[in-house]
Amino acid sequence: MISRSPSLTEQVKAHLKQRIADGEFEDGRIPPEVELSAELGVSRTTVRDALSRLANEGVVYRRQGSGTFINEHGLQIKSRLEEIWSYEDVLTAHGYEPSVDVISIDEEKATKAIAEELDIPVGTKLVVMEKVFRGDDLPVAVAVNRIPSARLTDEAMTYDGSEPLYTFLERHSDRRLSYFLSEIVPVKLDEHTAGLLGVPVGTAAVCFDEIGFDEDNTPLVRATSFFRDDLLRFRLIRRKPNPE
Repeated sequence: MISRSPSLTEQVKAHLKQRIADGEFEDGRIPPEVELSAELGVSRTTVRDALSRLANEGVVYRRQGSGTFINEHGLQIKSRLEEIWSYEDVLTAHGYEPSVDVISIDEEKATKAIAEELDIPVGTKLVVMEKVFRGDDLPVAVAVNRIPSARLTDEAMTYDGSEPLYTFLERHSDRRLSYFLSEIVPVKLDEHTAGLLGVPVGTAAVCFDEIGFDEDNTPLVRATSFFRDDLLRFRLIRRKPNPE
């Protein structure tokens, strides 16, 4: 039975998505809304909204007059690019056993470029955290986060790397991460990053270059992440726009 909470639709969506992943629905067909509603103890409207969200994610599709069916192609999408997720969850979704190593937690002064991006004076002290994420002990991603020191508690420098960035900010800052403005760019890895990922210098990789903002649209963090595309691939479904 699904318990009631402010995120009831999301609970139902996650519940159905897990059952889909576990192969519980025969012939790839989702039971009727009325049946799911009775089984889960929620309204039919909640079930319909949850299924609509799964359809928007490409996990299911609806056939007029026939019902709702699992989209096998959509199941290939392990991480939705428009959502904030922990890299540990991404690795788990791709079938890896995740782990993380904190390479360093240092301080540096903001350059002109970073100062402009974070809306702070040039030379402002930054905390710089560098981590390597591993899947089955293979280095898959490197993440470098730069956060103005004044926005963090003193305990931040003893961070052990065990929590995602958004949780870290909630624990060690009076701000909450709301969203990232992200650019996905191809790069050739420099000597340092290539060494951390265990690949030759100059190897092509995918880079997420991001600025994280709080709920007031104040920039909190500059985040740069590098991914080995031989070990991790991001997919998405692109749809034809609906006619007006």
